[in-house]
Amino acid sequence: MPAERAGYTVTMFLIDVSPSMGATRSVELPPTPNGEQRTTEMTNLEWALQFVKLKIQEMIFNGRKTDQCGVILFGSEETNNIIHEKNGGYQHVSEYIPIAHPNSTTLAKLDALQPSENSGDPIDALIVGIETQDIYLIKKRTWTRKIVIMTDGQSPMEIEDWEATVKKMNKLAISLTIIGVDFDDDEFPFHEERSLTLRSNLLSFQVENEAFYHKLASALDDGLVGTCVFALQEITRPDMKQTKSALMGTVLRLGDVDVRPEEAIEILVKASKCTALARPKSWKKFGRREKTDEQMQVDEEEEMTMFAQLKMRSEYYIDRSTQDGEEQERMNTGSDDEEDKDKNLEKVEKEQLIRGFKYGSTYAPCPDGQFRRLNTRKGIDICGFFHVKNFRRELAMGEVQYIWADPGAPQQQVALSSIVQAMYEKGVLAIARWVSKDGMDPKMGVLEARVDTNIDFLLWVQMPFADDVRKYTFASLENLISKNSESITKHPYLPTEVQLEAMGRFIDCMDIMDSGEKDDEGDPIPWYDTRQSYNPAIHRTKQALFHSAVVNDITSNPLPPPHPELLKYINPPQWALKASKDATAECKAVFKHPRKLQKSAKMATFAPWTKTKTCSSSTKSQPCRAKAKNLPASQVPVSPKLARPAKKSAASDSETEEESDQEPLLLNKRPFNTLPTPERSMSPDVDPGRAPGRIIGSTYPLRDFKTNLAQGDVVTKAVEDMGVIIKEVVLRPFASRRHKEMIECMIAMRDTSLKEDEIEAWNAFLRDLKESCLKEAGNSEFWQEVQKLGRSLSLISEPEARKLGGRSEFSESASEAFVTQ
Repeated sequence: MPAERAGYTVTMFLIDVSPSMGATRSVELPPTPNGEQRTTEMTNLEWALQFVKLKIQEMIFNGRKTDQCGVILFGSEETNNIIHEKNGGYQHVSEYIPIAHPNSTTLAKLDALQPSENSGDPIDALIVGIETQDIYLIKKRTWTRKIVIMTDGQSPMEIEDWEATVKKMNKLAISLTIIGVDFDDDEFPFHEERSLTLRSNLLSFQVENEAFYHKLASALDDGLVGTCVFALQEITRPDMKQTKSALMGTVLRLGDVDVRPEEAIEILVKASKCTALARPKSWKKFGRREKTDEQMQVDEEEEMTMFAQLKMRSEYYIDRSTQDGEEQERMNTGSDDEEDKDKNLEKVEKEQLIRGFKYGSTYAPCPDGQFRRLNTRKGIDICGFFHVKNFRRELAMGEVQYIWADPGAPQQQVALSSIVQAMYEKGVLAIARWVSKDGMDPKMGVLEARVDTNIDFLLWVQMPFADDVRKYTFASLENLISKNSESITKHPYLPTEVQLEAMGRFIDCMDIMDSGEKDDEGDPIPWYDTRQSYNPAIHRTKQALFHSAVVNDITSNPLPPPHPELLKYINPPQWALKASKDATAECKAVFKHPRKLQKSAKMATFAPWTKTKTCSSSTKSQPCRAKAKNLPASQVPVSPKLARPAKKSAASDSETEEESDQEPLLLNKRPFNTLPTPERSMSPDVDPGRAPGRIIGSTYPLRDFKTNLAQGDVVTKAVEDMGVIIKEVVLRPFASRRHKEMIECMIAMRDTSLKEDEIEAWNAFLRDLKESCLKEAGNSEFWQEVQKLGRSLSLISEPEARKLGGRSEFSESASEAFVTQ
């Protein structure tokens, strides 16, 4: 399957809202923790909309502005489409959501859909969708066009001249997908079970409509008909979508083009991604929002728990005790007084600090934030070659990049092909130094030659610098040497021949290379395929995000189980477990494997403070020691003062028995003091949401406004900031939950503006707010609530201002008309 360009797609969803879509059905839900089966009742429309919302949520999740969609309803009460406006006809077909990049408002509008009392023609809706999409993409001919029809097939339709519609769809390269509620689909492994009574009661046109949809899809170059239950299952299938990567121009150099240009080569090349690292979406942390005095007075029935996003905040302190030698003195005396520690901490602002880098045991200050960069030049410089057999695959890091010759320069293609062919024939890799643009830090990597049928290219992967590779040495697992330099042949750490044979048989039983399904020739294939193995952290998180976005109540409609493809390789194959059963039992018997591992005594000895707990009756957080008499002898904490080197046994000839000699090295020589148990962590302070230079925050704007007015001469600044915050909050997504709060802020702001002669500021704010709310991406619902309050929240007129000694450019009639229009 060739990779398609990511984004640059317009998908039209044609949704059937006819009366038949209001029929209820029972939908199975995931079982309870107790294993009880449960179901829920929902209409066919609600069930079908789950597919639409999941597809739209995918567009929102990807975040590409070129992923756009529109929604057209057929069977609606009203008629609103571009063909009806020009030529009439096409009744009960309405453009519900215009083509645009979807957002949370799109999902909210879909949730508001209800079945109507009129039937609509799906062919009319298809023609309207084609025309609407074509007009929108009149200057974007290269974009991908898709149409999805959601219906139960029970609406009557006129199928005359449908061949002309098919020709136009093929001409525009439109992909059509028809998702039917309770459709039979022979192409997929699903067949909707219907009782004989239900089949006999189906009207003739319902059966004919389903057959016509299959005929329509087969006549198209790209058409598909499926059933809704199978579509909902497949939409949760893990998918690694192949997309085209943008070509980035650079230069491939071989030799020194500055000193010896006659011996050097420069080739214009293009780089693109071969692989891309995928990570799960990051989570945001939220905490309970503090309640204001006004919120505390709300009735319990209306009381709601509000949450606010937690943000990281850094504070900087200097510990002066390390400079005066007090820290060492406190360590020697064993002082653990927290108050003394706090006295030595001095808070400093970030502006007083400079960035530094650790170098050994000291820090090298860097006032500019970073050291001077190397004077590098953009391009890929080949530094040398080495044989493929010397390549250490475990050192490859990062993503793989394609290196192509410039598609528009045949001479560059021949030059790169000659280098690729030479590297391929010699069996060598190239060491390359890549600089993405002038002045950037270089990256070291290797280039591998690839010779394909029609093209020669290179693959580049980043490798670590020599300083980044750490070499660790470990003692031999097969040979033990005593202190007398004698080889030990028998020891508990050395396996016997019987143990080696048992482990060998166990490893042979775990071979799953030829344990999969059989191919066409009857030969077994490998059980594990990396192309069909998916990361559960990515896809399960994505499924949870999508489900929470399209379901109104997560309690009544919990997250469904993972797709079977996601769990395909979680558990080993049953035949492998059965084949290794005897070998596993033999290994347990030979190695004398205990059923339950006992806790190490040394871990309990060296970490006695892990046994402390906080006394609930004490006002300070003090450790309460666990009673040693209730502990086993092997777990009683031992003081370092009592720890003494064990006497060397005369029969000892293994260096593994010298572990007791090394134990005192892990202990400090100063007097032992049990570390204090930390106090219970408290939730961080709620972020007031104040931007730099603002005195009003978005978290508690009304409280901040009143606080600043009480302080003194900051009225002008407070009114200005309050206006900015109200507009910012109102235009945010999901602002409806704060409409009432913003209305209260506006009332307080208008009253203050009238009394403190900030009339011009209020009038300018209100005009700007109205204009922003009535825009396409604004918040018309909030402005409707303002209109309900009427004159009390309108512009301040000249008569109002004159009563308090102020002036206004608006008359009383203009103020009344402003809020009503």
